[in-house]
Amino acid sequence: MPRPEIQRGAIWRERIAKYAERVAPPPLVVEGRLTRIVGLTLEAVGVQEAIGGRCLVVSAGSAPVEAEVVGFAEGKTYLMPTGDTVGLVPNARVIPTHKGHEVAVGPSLLGRVLDGAGKPLDGKGPLHAAERRSLTGTPLNPLVRRPIDEPLDVGIGAINSMLTVGRGQRMGLFAGTGVGKSVLLGMMTKYTTADVVVVGLIGERGREVKEFVEKILGAEGLARAVVVATPADNPPLMRLHGAMLASSIAEYFRDQGLEVLLLMDSLTRFAQAQREIALAVGEPPATKGYPPSVFAKMPRLVERAGNGSTGSITAFYTVLTEGDDTNDPVADAARGILDGHIVLSRSLAEQGHYPAIDVEASVSRAMNEITSPEHQQAARRFRSISATYSQNRDLISVGAYQRGADSRVDEAIEFQPRLMHFLQQDQRKAVPFEEALAGLMKLVGSQRPPGAVG
Repeated sequence: MPRPEIQRGAIWRERIAKYAERVAPPPLVVEGRLTRIVGLTLEAVGVQEAIGGRCLVVSAGSAPVEAEVVGFAEGKTYLMPTGDTVGLVPNARVIPTHKGHEVAVGPSLLGRVLDGAGKPLDGKGPLHAAERRSLTGTPLNPLVRRPIDEPLDVGIGAINSMLTVGRGQRMGLFAGTGVGKSVLLGMMTKYTTADVVVVGLIGERGREVKEFVEKILGAEGLARAVVVATPADNPPLMRLHGAMLASSIAEYFRDQGLEVLLLMDSLTRFAQAQREIALAVGEPPATKGYPPSVFAKMPRLVERAGNGSTGSITAFYTVLTEGDDTNDPVADAARGILDGHIVLSRSLAEQGHYPAIDVEASVSRAMNEITSPEHQQAARRFRSISATYSQNRDLISVGAYQRGADSRVDEAIEFQPRLMHFLQQDQRKAVPFEEALAGLMKLVGSQRPPGAVG
């Protein structure tokens, strides 16, 4: 128990600090001037603003352009614009706003489509969200996070049965172009048992935004969703902010005790936006053109998802594998910071197999903690049979394998058509968790394939 004089001293120090906050003068606005534009970067002199601070670049005859301070050196301040720089002239005024990175959040965001600055794109009128949240989020104490101990029904049979996802898990969706990742995301948006769905469309083609909202998501899915869209023609800073805004909105709903599904398409575009910004301000490239700051920002974004003390954010981040190379720097870094990965195969997609999930190359790191021993045993047996067929595919295809030479290969040949059929799913139909598990147990729960003779 502290002595009375120590308690009184602490009380007075707290009162003095509050008084100092009230009487403190407003921050000094020191204007600067624009001296040079190099690529995407604005260079200014004379301006005083912290890293991450906002400034308005004002020139006669054009609308003010908002920019963010991304670096400074040798008396120069480097800014990245959030909009178009057309109309800016030399010696334009650069005025610090001393505003922090805050965004408006609230229940009124449900059913809305926003840009990276939090402004509505859907023409449904202004937003009425009074609460403000930091764009960069507040790190959670690791000891406050609840463990992942409950499976999440995502409505996809292959994932529910073979790659079971837990509430609060962060998964990567690794895919090349044109293999059905957007359709798979749309299915999960509609079929996942979550209270709120937050979708971040980062750096994708502009036409895909409307297509995703109207055709894939639909009116039913949009009713409980928030979509943040920053297409590829947006400046890199806006694409970066779009991903951070989607995470902030998801954090708000999680803190209300809700179960949130966060779909980010894509983590690769987020990394590329940071690469553009870092290279523009002179940061040296380290790994295949990616500066070190890229690999520092990725875990900061991903770690914002997960279980809190009350609600949860289950997140799926798509990772574009350029040239179907799953070992490019972003994909390799993503595997290390996520709780599992789902790989979409181009060869399966070309065969008309949807969703084109390559089960052998995919893994859910939380599956063993949230499923029964019988479920795990059936999944291992499924993988074993599938791997045996894959290892002997060439011999089987050319007719070089003789039946009876190896009982394991004989079993794999009998099972293979049923395994492939089990993994396929019509995008208009959900496969609940219990139905997927029952189908898996029926398929590989016995030692002989259904209908086998001999």
